[in-house]
Amino acid sequence: MTGEVGRRERKKQLTRQALVDAAVRLFTERGYDQTSVADIAEVADVSKRTYFLHFATKEDVLLADGGTRIDQAVQAIEERRPGAPMREVLAEAANRMIDNAAGGDLPNGLAAIRARLVVTTPAVQARVLHTLFTAQTRIAAALRTAYPDTLDDVTAAGLVGALTGAVSAAAVASLRLGEPPERTRAAMHHAAEMALHAIDSLDTPDSAGHTASPRRP
Repeated sequence: MTGEVGRRERKKQLTRQALVDAAVRLFTERGYDQTSVADIAEVADVSKRTYFLHFATKEDVLLADGGTRIDQAVQAIEERRPGAPMREVLAEAANRMIDNAAGGDLPNGLAAIRARLVVTTPAVQARVLHTLFTAQTRIAAALRTAYPDTLDDVTAAGLVGALTGAVSAAAVASLRLGEPPERTRAAMHHAAEMALHAIDSLDTPDSAGHTASPRRP
């Protein structure tokens, strides 16, 4: 039974990847507006119904790995070592998300297409912003749960928003310049480091041996 489930999951992932590859090809060759869901399904050699089993809208294929990245960030927080400083935990969460993008969206061209469309196509912009907000909300909730005596809801949201916003903005800027995947990945890591500097003081003991509290006054 386990083997059958594994085969079904592999087939599902292959079909999903075929749809992403078809979308990248068609968006590049024809343009986003000139490509329909039916076109993508046809090139991937699946039915239109199969497309909608994987993606709810045409915009969603541009965010194929978005949910996985959020899951990985939340997992990094939940699996933190005992007593791990907040900065270390957030750095690991950021690294996992960046590595996921570097292994998929960046080399296959999907990230570059998304970066271009997010500033020219309102439907894509709305979907990307919704996904970013969902990511920030889930990661902030996990961080708040991990550090209940240190963070309040607003401060957790601010820290996560600063980190994810910096990484996303750096990626879009690099991609719009036409930089190669390795440069974009480096830009994302650099942006994460800059954002994480704001957390350094929260994990640094004061003269009495206590860490500063980031709770709002």
